[in-house]
Amino acid sequence: MDAWDLGLLTIAATGAGAVNAVVGSGSLITFPALIAMGYPPILATVSNNVGLVPGMGSAVYGYRRELTGQRPLLLRLAAAAGIGALIGSLLLLSLPSAWFQKIVPILIGTACALVILQPVLARRLAAERRRGGAGLGLGVFGTGIYGGYFGAAQGVVLIGLLGALTTEDLQRLNAVKNALALTVNLVAAIVFVSVTTVDWYVAGIVAAGSTVGGLLGSRYGRLLSPVALRGTIAAVGLLAMADLIARSW
Repeated sequence: MDAWDLGLLTIAATGAGAVNAVVGSGSLITFPALIAMGYPPILATVSNNVGLVPGMGSAVYGYRRELTGQRPLLLRLAAAAGIGALIGSLLLLSLPSAWFQKIVPILIGTACALVILQPVLARRLAAERRRGGAGLGLGVFGTGIYGGYFGAAQGVVLIGLLGALTTEDLQRLNAVKNALALTVNLVAAIVFVSVTTVDWYVAGIVAAGSTVGGLLGSRYGRLLSPVALRGTIAAVGLLAMADLIARSW
């Protein structure tokens, strides 16, 4: 890796950390950068995943105030996310990815629709919704599988599920999303470090950049209004869907 690549990856990692804190989909910045530098897809995915863990930790720290009072819900959902991540990371190491990549754009598109329609759904489901029910747990489990397998835009999926099936405001849901995404990436990273090769130089650069980006993203993302945050989530999700469609077809 020359100085140009080092600078490019550092900038990409910082941007990814900020995007992950506000929306999720930071891997759509760092993963293509690594591929452009000539890294094999699996090595790029694994090293990127490991490197983004500290950045997600800094995003959780930045949103710590919004996590107040949400511990019972978070603990239940973190268990589902962690088990899903374990399954997804093992699938990445054992199965071809072509079939899964064709499903991912549909999942992201559905999540974007949930984010956009969240106020309407909230009103219609207010009389029936139960905080943190089985449906939400199953959705988070499925998202954990996806996150452990590939991970790009898992935050969009999570925020869509949380917005449709819980009663919290969007900023507090974003804090939960960050914590769940950290859980998924941490479990997957443990699996990858244990059983496959990680490029630690790449992971270190991504870790440093994404940590700074996570702090910046959480600082300024918390200032966004619900409408602005919802629009940002939807826009990034649609871009992620278009990118993945292009890659899978």
